[in-house]
Amino acid sequence: MENHRKKVKIAVNGGINFGAKLTAKQLLVIAKYMEDQDELELTTFQQLYIDVFEDQKDEIISEFEQAGLRCYPVGSFVKSLRTCNFCKGAEEEGMPVAKELNERIAGTPVPFTLKPAYTGCPVGCGEPLVNDIGIMKVKDHYDLYIGGKAKGKVAESGILLMKKLEPEVLYTAVEKIIVFYQKHAKKREAFHKFVNRIGKETILKEINI
Repeated sequence: MENHRKKVKIAVNGGINFGAKLTAKQLLVIAKYMEDQDELELTTFQQLYIDVFEDQKDEIISEFEQAGLRCYPVGSFVKSLRTCNFCKGAEEEGMPVAKELNERIAGTPVPFTLKPAYTGCPVGCGEPLVNDIGIMKVKDHYDLYIGGKAKGKVAESGILLMKKLEPEVLYTAVEKIIVFYQKHAKKREAFHKFVNRIGKETILKEINI
């Protein structure tokens, strides 16, 4: 009977903190729901994919969250925010802003998987310029990039859409961009292609900030 139970994939990580880390307790909680032959998939976006029984999904997510893990859907959703390691400190590199932005957008359904990235200084360890939406903290403000592409021979940097943003303006801009993408993208159109097709000026006019 056990072999006929359906499994679903969920993404987990340790949330936004000083680097992509998991505690021993968190690893043990994850391992509790794995067989000896099961494998964890580590993605480039600081997430682990684990297959769990669908009828236990809510219970397992609750247990993971109690252990301090964050859980996200897999598929055509906004990924959790990829970040730098905040090596100069949480406040100086804007960790509270990164956490708030992640809360607002991660898990939002979109036409095609959308990858946002954040870095706390111009060194760019979070690689914001080669992801769909990139945020770079520069001194006390935030620059917003869109349309980066990391893969393939045609990889390219994103374009600077807005600069010197206050946190609330940043949150609103990113949320409006995602809504615009939801409404106007073609079926399974990658965000990079969407930005190239629509153009910077149209997107700026749409978000109207």
